[in-house]
Amino acid sequence: MLDLRQFNSLGEALRAALDRWPNEICLIEADRDRENARLTYRQFKEQALPLASVLQNAGLRDSTRAAIIMTNQSKWLISAYAIFFCGGVLVPLDYKLTAAEQLQLLAHSRAEFLVIEYHLWRAMTQSEQFKDLAVHTVLVTEAPTGADLAGANRWEDFRAAAEPTFIPRKRNDPACIVYSSGTGGRPKGCVLTHENYLEQCVALTSLYPFWPGVRYLSILPTNHAIDFMVGFIGPFTCGATVVHLRTLRPEFIREAFTKYKITYMALVPMVLKNLERGLRQRFTDLPKGKRKILNALIATNRALTRRRPHLKISRALLPQVHRAFGGELRALFVGGAFTEPETLQFFYDLGIPVGNGYGCTEAGTVITVNDLKPFRGDTVGKPLPGMEVKIANPGAEGIGEVTVRSRTLMSHYLDDPEMTAETIVDSWLMTGDLGRLDPSGHLQLFGRKKNMIVTEEGKNIYPEDVETYFAGLSVKEFCVFAANYLWPARTMVGEQLVLVLHPETGQEITEALVKDVAERNRRLLNYKRISGYLPWDRDFPLTASLKSKRAELAEQIRQYRDRNAVVPL
Repeated sequence: MLDLRQFNSLGEALRAALDRWPNEICLIEADRDRENARLTYRQFKEQALPLASVLQNAGLRDSTRAAIIMTNQSKWLISAYAIFFCGGVLVPLDYKLTAAEQLQLLAHSRAEFLVIEYHLWRAMTQSEQFKDLAVHTVLVTEAPTGADLAGANRWEDFRAAAEPTFIPRKRNDPACIVYSSGTGGRPKGCVLTHENYLEQCVALTSLYPFWPGVRYLSILPTNHAIDFMVGFIGPFTCGATVVHLRTLRPEFIREAFTKYKITYMALVPMVLKNLERGLRQRFTDLPKGKRKILNALIATNRALTRRRPHLKISRALLPQVHRAFGGELRALFVGGAFTEPETLQFFYDLGIPVGNGYGCTEAGTVITVNDLKPFRGDTVGKPLPGMEVKIANPGAEGIGEVTVRSRTLMSHYLDDPEMTAETIVDSWLMTGDLGRLDPSGHLQLFGRKKNMIVTEEGKNIYPEDVETYFAGLSVKEFCVFAANYLWPARTMVGEQLVLVLHPETGQEITEALVKDVAERNRRLLNYKRISGYLPWDRDFPLTASLKSKRAELAEQIRQYRDRNAVVPL
């Protein structure tokens, strides 16, 4: 791989990679049973530089902010490289957000350029907030010829023949503005520097190396912090190949493993659980005799790989399982949310190690990861090289708030010095997660200190954002909390949101009110929905600006109500 300590920016490192491995395949875009693109590093460069040239002509220069809203595809990475080449700051947004939410984040980030997929652009132009869009250059991918693009340009036609000028950046300059949550409330734009990404890549590849010939299967959105690193920066700076899969249907994911001989893949816990369920069902369906032999082979593999993985042994003992994964799979990576130890152990016993990690966007993605020396399914691994982790204010059992210090920590939250000061204290990131370091240096997690939940899909849900969908309820005041924040529970799974309702004096929670709450709840994306409501008969404690004092209100609720008081919806 490249020695990333020699480079000052992502653009500089990626530029060197394109020249270092011109004939290696860098990117394959697969869609069901066909390939849309297969590019060498030289061909990738040949597509990106004309785009960079015309972006410069349109005014994209150092520090200009440019957003991308697309599903997984080759144009995502080509556009990102062109932006970095020009010295721009990338704003990767989640294509699954609503058009109104995307427009809000575009306004907050002050992006001047936008690269967006056609169907997403159509939805955006139909949004009521579209009239406020301040982006002055929009490139739309995959738009039909002759389509009305409302003043935007077709990505495929937006090219210039002149050689673009590479714009150098410094290591402490912003590289990306990444939104760790979304929308509706207080946007949280993490400003991550070039050094943050370069240092993270060095640390991760020291444990899980890439090289020419390695093939990484990308099924997570590239805007996802995990896939941006291990599905773009990591493989490209090592001469490896990224296989973008534009469908998540299980049969095509299975086919991709065997067709492309996949080496690594990152996924979120929900996808890993689905994969586990499918395998368990296939094992259960085996005839009794074959199932007995399989169980014996799995037990043998478990015994022989207890201290560390031995891929040759596992592939020899369980050849059919490994052939189903293409025969070249070295590890899966899982992160973004908590994964149950039983699931991790299930795959490890099959000879498929899972690099279970823990992190957050503010820390440049990964904080700890299982280095498999030995495998520990009951922890989220050890701190990455260069990452300091300590437990703040530990109790009698050693459990306290996980805090982190490293060169991968974000610079700040965009335009929010108050939140930045609350989150980074004396150079330590306050994660809001409760954990304990065991004597071997492994981190165990026990729940959350902060009022936030993380879904199995790796989505950060801030209750403050969800509250906007309940504005106008016929009550005096209301508030949304994570249930495990109100009633601390030592668990990282089964988190839910609760709506606290305080009716006007002398009024009660009526059937009509509950119906209104339920109807609004149904309009939310499933992972944002509240699980129930909590009746409350006291005035909320308020700040001088008449905002709810969440921590004080939560303490009152803990004192006078328990979980049983929540009325399910």
